[in-house]
Amino acid sequence: MSRERRRRKSGNDSSSGAPAWMATFSDMMTLLLTFFILLYSISTVDVQKFKDISYSLQAVLMGEGQPAIFDGQETTPDIPLDDQNKVVQDILERSTIKEETLKMYTQVREYIDEHGLEADVNVSLNRNGVFVDIKEAILFESGEADLKMGGKEILDQLEGLFLQFSNEIVVEGHTDNVPINTVNYPTNWELSADRAVRVVRYLCEEKSVPESRLSAIGYGEYRPIANNDTATNRALNRRVNLLIIMDEESGEF
Repeated sequence: MSRERRRRKSGNDSSSGAPAWMATFSDMMTLLLTFFILLYSISTVDVQKFKDISYSLQAVLMGEGQPAIFDGQETTPDIPLDDQNKVVQDILERSTIKEETLKMYTQVREYIDEHGLEADVNVSLNRNGVFVDIKEAILFESGEADLKMGGKEILDQLEGLFLQFSNEIVVEGHTDNVPINTVNYPTNWELSADRAVRVVRYLCEEKSVPESRLSAIGYGEYRPIANNDTATNRALNRRVNLLIIMDEESGEF
């Protein structure tokens, strides 16, 4: 009788509790939940933070100090996935840029910050060199190519930056896609080219940047940085870029 009770007790113990496979199933469901939470958390990306992270990583790799990026600074609003992809592509491209170009970029940004030009001048880079981007409204009146007094003052302040380097400088004129048809400018090609030439002539004739380092290109409306669907975006496309060319072969700047 005691043996039968022991067998019954043993049988009841083996059948009590959850089956063994439930532990594995629970682990899998936990991992899936974690995965979906992670996907949701990165579904929107703060572009400025993303760019700051990339700059910080680059600075660390270059052996330079960099301010903390999670210090309560203001951030930009969430942006669409297409724009996030552009940021990712930009960071991937930056990863192929040589150290000399990154150092030049840092030097240019420091100069812009020290002279209080960050509100009027944007700085970016690619494999070719460093771009100093000046808004069209600062340099020219709408549909014109005569340099405004404020534009000349900006160029005066940038002269010291350009003289820090011996690199070639390509001045690029850009417009929006609004057609123009005047006696002087039958299309945006002529307007963008003339604006670039005016900047070149001012830098070498009125300032002391050597002529041999300067050249001018007009791109018209065909290299926009934003869709021409709003007045704000069209204003972004009306710009003059001064590209400080990096000689990647020699690495000199």
